[in-house]
Amino acid sequence: MRGRRLALLLALVLLLVGLRLAGVEELLSLEALARRREALRALVARDPAPAALGYVLLYALAVAVSLPGAAILTLAGGFLFGAGAGTALAVLGATLGATGTFLVARLALGPAALERLGPRAGALAAAVRRDAASYLLMLRLVPLFPFVLVNLVPALIGVRLSLYVATTFLGIIPGTAVFALTGAGLGEALDGGLDGGHGPSPVLLAGLTGLGLLALAAIPLRRRLARR
Repeated sequence: MRGRRLALLLALVLLLVGLRLAGVEELLSLEALARRREALRALVARDPAPAALGYVLLYALAVAVSLPGAAILTLAGGFLFGAGAGTALAVLGATLGATGTFLVARLALGPAALERLGPRAGALAAAVRRDAASYLLMLRLVPLFPFVLVNLVPALIGVRLSLYVATTFLGIIPGTAVFALTGAGLGEALDGGLDGGHGPSPVLLAGLTGLGLLALAAIPLRRRLARR
């Protein structure tokens, strides 16, 4: 058992180091997206199904190994596939990646690892034990704890996989939809919506408005979670 855990941890470390050495993090930026937008759009237009699959796998990998840039990937989904399809693909990729983290943590770490994650992880574990379903769902809506902790802690305290997947899938839909809508509007802006003198496109304005409303809605949820 210990040998299997060490092997899994070593494989994860090697994967993360390899991704960073390959410069994957540099690709997860707005600048990289803007530079490569024509090539990416041509790829999606030429091979939409493989492009969508590649996007989902890249998103899942980024979430599974906790690479920064998930928000950029969500924007890119809306930019490349449109708001609706971009939301669906991003939610699928994020759920797969978070589920992968959950399963690896359960196999490779075990309950004893909870103490090594610090006091915030302990506080999160205590809250999830009291009411796993509602707490995990709200934590997906409101980033009160680091995303990696929300992925790891439920695995370490024995939360059911089905409950974890359901709350992850449902909880990330609102934020993902708003970011994908913003990405779709950003694509229109880069295509000339701003340069043409007409101001931001309605899609971009809707996305930015959604981001503002999402931030406002998060305030009472943050307070409720903090009290609990």
